[in-house]
Parts: sequence; structure tokens; C-alpha cells
Amino acid sequence: MPTASAVLAVPVLDDLRLQLPSASALERLRLVAKHFPEKAVFSTSFGLEDQIISHLIFENELPIKVFTLDTGRNFQETYSTWNKTLLKYQQPIEVFHPRQESVEELMRTKGPNSFYESVENRKECCYIRKVEPLNRALAGQAAWVTGIRAEQSQNRQTMDPVEWDAAHNLTKIHPLFDWTWEQAVDFAQANGIPVNPLHKQGFVSIGCAPCTRAIKPGEDFRAGRWWWEDLSAKECGLHSTTAHHDGPDPVVEPVEKQH
Repeated sequence: MPTASAVLAVPVLDDLRLQLPSASALERLRLVAKHFPEKAVFSTSFGLEDQIISHLIFENELPIKVFTLDTGRNFQETYSTWNKTLLKYQQPIEVFHPRQESVEELMRTKGPNSFYESVENRKECCYIRKVEPLNRALAGQAAWVTGIRAEQSQNRQTMDPVEWDAAHNLTKIHPLFDWTWEQAVDFAQANGIPVNPLHKQGFVSIGCAPCTRAIKPGEDFRAGRWWWEDLSAKECGLHSTTAHHDGPDPVVEPVEKQH
């Protein structure tokens, strides 16, 4: 049975589904702020898409709270981008860390690299460092803005730019859903937005340092995440098809264009 929040959200969802397709990214964010006053949040991991959304929120003083998850295993380049973002916009970014006792217990019993040993261990680490902090960040909120784009993978092409997130009991909005990678690059350059330097090295999806690598041309957008699991799955035939990144490949066309 749908929750009360889900039932109440239906008219808003219908309204957003009608208005979002023809709206610009900024207009989409304005609609979010209008429909969910003081109850909208944006999660950033300081990748290209997230930096664009942060720019739009901060430059236009939209009442959408920006937060990030500091897993404790981020790349130094991500921390540098975070710092540059604070210096440029002079706006706060709320931080959610994993619970200290959970990290200490994991490290004590399984060590720092248990996620390489099994899918179960990896999911345990992800839960402690990302899922549980995210649950706290989204608690009590009505709308969650993300940097998801449709062209990132075939799986994401089946999503909608606005949807109901039953797991967190809120509306989820992707204001850059129909943007291409090239559009994002051009917008960031034109507006002087701080960009994570890892993008120039072929990283399109940037997560924790031990679990992320650059992708090769033609690989799935998410192929650089938990790559050891992808390889083992392909060898045993669990995944018969692979989604490919169809947009401009950042390995071939880096963020910083040559002049």
C-alpha cells in the first residue's frame, strides 16, 4: 500500500513531469524549490554534473541544501575540488560521515581492504560509508536532487527525470537528465566551474579511491566502479549484455579542451 507521503506527492509528480521536459536545468531547480520549500536537498560527489548543479544552486541562491558524503576513502582530487567549490561560492556544503563506531568495528574485524574479498564485504563497506549516512542526510526531506544523466548508461535511459523514491519516501529529480557529456563540459568551461581533475584522466564516475578506476573507450559509464566484480561477472557469464556509454568519451575528449 502506498505511504501517505507517496499519495500526497502524486499531484506534484504529475505537475513536474509535465513541466520539466521543456524547462532548462535552472528552471527545473526553481520548480523543485517552489514545490518543496525548505525540504529539498542536493547530494554532490563533486563530479562534473554535480558541480554544475551546485553552481546553479549557489549562483541563483536557490533554497536547496547541498550536502556530500565523506566516506573517508575519497580521492585527494575530490577533496581539492570540494575546497575550490567552497572558495568560489562561499556557500556551505553539509557533510555526513559514516558512524565512527561502525568504521572502527569494520576495520578491527576485517581490515581496510575487505571490500576486495567478496561482493558481500563490498556491500557492507558501502552500507557503512555511504548508504547509512545518505539515509541520515535524506531523513525528513521531501525532494532529492541528483546529477544523473540518461546517457550515462542504458539502465539510466529507462529512468524518468522525476520519480518517486519509495526507499527514501521522497521525490527524486534529475535536472541534467537529458544533457550530454559535451553539453556539461561546455557549460562548466563557459561558467568557470571548478572541475575534478580526475575527469581529464578518464574518470567519469568518481567514488572512493580504492574502488574507482578510469574507463576505456566504449566501456560502460559505471565500469570504473568495483571493476573487479565486473570482470569476474563477465567471466562466469552472469551478465550477458553490457550497457555502453554512448556520449563523447572523456578518455578521448577530456574536460579541458585543447586550443
